[in-house]
Amino acid sequence: MQFSEFEKQILKVKKMELPGEDFHFKMAPLERLKELKARAVDMQSARKAAVLCLFYPSLEAETRFSLILRKTYPGVHSAQIGFPGGKMETTDVSLEHTALRETEEEVGVPQQRIQVIKQLTEVYIPPSNFFVHPFLGITPHTPHFKIQDEEVEALIEVPLLEFLEDKARITQVLSTSYAKNIEVPAFQLQGHVVWGATAMMLNEVREILQKLI
Repeated sequence: MQFSEFEKQILKVKKMELPGEDFHFKMAPLERLKELKARAVDMQSARKAAVLCLFYPSLEAETRFSLILRKTYPGVHSAQIGFPGGKMETTDVSLEHTALRETEEEVGVPQQRIQVIKQLTEVYIPPSNFFVHPFLGITPHTPHFKIQDEEVEALIEVPLLEFLEDKARITQVLSTSYAKNIEVPAFQLQGHVVWGATAMMLNEVREILQKLI
């Protein structure tokens, strides 16, 4: 899809009601996630993070968004695929600022070139005890990506039309931090399997876009 047309359509999202966590749970790898999220809300102990789903035109003017493959390190999110983003720092004025700052740090897209369209539904991640707040944004120019070597192993550019295809949604047998060899819902994008919290957030984005396109 040409980005010029996508840009017109995506602005309608501002007035749309969010699909919400029902679409998260369709891609949830853990059956008890709803219960765990409710418990985290009650305890008010979870930390906050923010990520950005950024759409942009390719050099051929086709619509894409970017994911990142994280470095291998000691931790629950080692070598996983996700959106650019990270934890909220005390110097951040808002969660939106967190998402924009982290995106600039991790993939080099300047904050001032990004238009945030809408804040999406938060996702709870039990292993790290984080509430992750996703944002949907666009930039009208093809980015000159510069990945942060310390944090990011690779940038994954996903064509919009590939993401919207039915065959992009799969099930995969994986070993997680809480279970071995379990079947989880996932997306297959650019040869990568995307599951967990990122797949949950992507499913809400997908539902929004399918109503527009």
